[in-house]
Amino acid sequence: MFGSLGAPELLIILAIVVVLFGATRIGDIGKGIGRGIREFRRELKDGQEEDAQHAKDSSSLSSTALSEPKTEENKTLQQH
Repeated sequence: MFGSLGAPELLIILAIVVVLFGATRIGDIGKGIGRGIREFRRELKDGQEEDAQHAKDSSSLSSTALSEPKTEENKTLQQH
């Protein structure tokens, strides 16, 4: 699709964009996009860390539950 665009065509497109939006507006748009990408990556990383921690906690809980007998059942059995 963009393979047929050469340097002159890209310069014309860039000039049109600068005329339409202005240089300062393009800078603001770039900052906003960059900020959004950083925020997205940070949230994605935090979500992956939470998932890993949750998986670690649940696996340790299940192994603990299997290795330890239920104390209430043992107490009631010992009382009778």
